[in-house]
Amino acid sequence: MRSLHKRMFGNTWRWAGAFRKTEKNIGIDPIHIAAELKKLCDDVVYQVEHRSYPLDEITARFHHRLTWIHPFPNGNGRFSRTATDLLLVQSGAPRFTWGAGNLVSEGDVRRRYIDALRAADGRDFAPLLEFVRSG
Repeated sequence: MRSLHKRMFGNTWRWAGAFRKTEKNIGIDPIHIAAELKKLCDDVVYQVEHRSYPLDEITARFHHRLTWIHPFPNGNGRFSRTATDLLLVQSGAPRFTWGAGNLVSEGDVRRRYIDALRAADGRDFAPLLEFVRSG
């Protein structure tokens, strides 16, 4: 995870690839980031091997949990979407469309994305599952 973040943002931020060390308004306590990422990866390996859910649901849940952990000071959304798409491709599936719009700038697509993530916070994954293949 750290290597991917570094590859994505190493030319932008000197600290790219380093876990955040401070509390944010989103994300877990920084001291738990490494352990929670390990648990997430172990859980996803198990879910894929045992087909616990359809692949789209496994990867949408992976994305939600990765954004919830919020491992880095910045770039977490772009990083989490890229990591999710890599998981899909490695599993032989097409990448998500992510609403086929701009998720960085304010607008309808970003609002729907944030709303879908918030629904997933409440364990309602249906809006996120719909969003990731929309557009």
